[in-house]
Amino acid sequence: MQGIAVEYKTFDVLIIGGGAAGLYAALCLPPHLKVGLVTKGPLALSASDWAQGGVAAAIDPKDSPDAHAKDTIKAGAGLCEPEVVQFLVEQAPQQIKLLVELGVDFDRAGSQLALTLEAAHSQPRVLHAADTTGRKLVTTLTAQVLSRPNIQVLPETFTLSLWMHPHDHYCQGVSVLYQGQITWVRARAVVLATGGGGQVFAQTTNPELSTGDGVAMAWRTGALLRDLEFVQFHPTALTLPGAPRFLISESVRGEGAHLVDSQGKRFVFDYHPAGELAPRDVVSRAIFSHLQTTSSLTAGTSAPDHQVWLDLRPIARSRIHYRFPKIIQVCQNWGINVFEQPVPVAPAAHYWMGGVATDLQGLTSIPGLYAVGEVASTGVHGANRLASNSLLECLVFAAQLSKSLSQAEVVTSSSLQAQQAWLPKAAADWSSQKLTIEQLRRDLPVLMWQSAGICREEKVLKAAIAQVENWKDKFAQLPLSQCLLNLHPGQPLAISVPEADLEIRAWAETQNLLDVAQLILKSAAFRPESRGGHYRLDYPQLDSSWQVHTLVQGDHWQKSAPI
Repeated sequence: MQGIAVEYKTFDVLIIGGGAAGLYAALCLPPHLKVGLVTKGPLALSASDWAQGGVAAAIDPKDSPDAHAKDTIKAGAGLCEPEVVQFLVEQAPQQIKLLVELGVDFDRAGSQLALTLEAAHSQPRVLHAADTTGRKLVTTLTAQVLSRPNIQVLPETFTLSLWMHPHDHYCQGVSVLYQGQITWVRARAVVLATGGGGQVFAQTTNPELSTGDGVAMAWRTGALLRDLEFVQFHPTALTLPGAPRFLISESVRGEGAHLVDSQGKRFVFDYHPAGELAPRDVVSRAIFSHLQTTSSLTAGTSAPDHQVWLDLRPIARSRIHYRFPKIIQVCQNWGINVFEQPVPVAPAAHYWMGGVATDLQGLTSIPGLYAVGEVASTGVHGANRLASNSLLECLVFAAQLSKSLSQAEVVTSSSLQAQQAWLPKAAADWSSQKLTIEQLRRDLPVLMWQSAGICREEKVLKAAIAQVENWKDKFAQLPLSQCLLNLHPGQPLAISVPEADLEIRAWAETQNLLDVAQLILKSAAFRPESRGGHYRLDYPQLDSSWQVHTLVQGDHWQKSAPI
């Protein structure tokens, strides 16, 4: 792909992100459009690929879209947009049908698609493919994308910024980093499908690439953002020293697994009558509170001093083999036999309900800029996402994009040639700058986990905001920051630094994480109540006067009209 600066100059639609949302959006667009798909890692490496649980859809005759909508709105704690939720659930069966036609091999019960129950659902309505639903979905969509001649994939390409028209303030493309060159790529429409920002927290189930890139880029260009304080902490992530926080799917509890403490007590019933099948925010806080009363969580990324466990033994062995082969394998790799012993778990940051505000067609407040998937705030999740609605949202709203973008006209641009240039000041003492960036990447997630994790309070939030602002000032003074932040829009640049792509990507992801941290902290401080994924120790009750969205644009925070 030599010559991203030569070969890939213009697109009708440029999609940033290669997860379920980006892949499906590309497939749903008309074949006459020239579509670019930019992925910062290898194709099929995304949070969607990690999704275990499944896709929710009311396809059983005993179920209904109205029941699905009711469950979604109940989980959303008063902040779901009812008309958007209704649209989501009504579109769900058709999208499942299309996925099956594309070749997604969901599990079956005889001739029918198999359905399982997950927390806060009133009916079994979650379609799955063992416990690797996301991987099978992404694998199928990837194969389809690679077969389409109108779609050009740009893998291992990092999107640095949105390219705004200097006079009309519409999005006319992006700047990207590829093989030591910063190049500006034009498009009639840019679609953010960049996923979430879980890496801003020390403990997360998200992959390393989930650094909030789309939200940060959109915020820096003045897009309207919404509900950034609402982060879902998945209650059951594998928690062992040295092990990544591997998610143990909600489906495990749906199939009958128990959450127990060191005494073997199913303690979640002390906090909610539904026990392990209560909404995720409730179960996560139950674990957090129970650990607080019996011990204390060690700061940073260490495992808790005291532990809770997920016990799969109430589930039939044959059922565990059939439904959870991946979980069995990962636990075995860490010395845990799920058939003989419970799995140590703790909450971890999992999903960001907030994001770039969009309408039903995925359009943001910036003309020419769209968002779909976790990066977007469509209004369906409210303050707490219902399990297995995330992949569904990706599919439904990715399909909607085609209605807005089907009439895209081919854009034109002058040929821009990369110049062999690099500011000596930025290249000087690179080792020192690298150490600063690495230190920020280590310290920021620990601060966020301690200050904006499962439980929050004003004095801690304010101290964290001051610290992040201090770090942002320090980051902005780096010679590399001075160089890249002052790069003239449209001006390409060839970078003569060893391992330039890795170094510039580390710099850019750190910038994005600092922005995301500030946005979450300030939004959490702005909302003086507890609701859904946002829990304030100093304001533990839900406040009806705050049944509103938090709106953020630039440095301005405000409340929406009442919902």
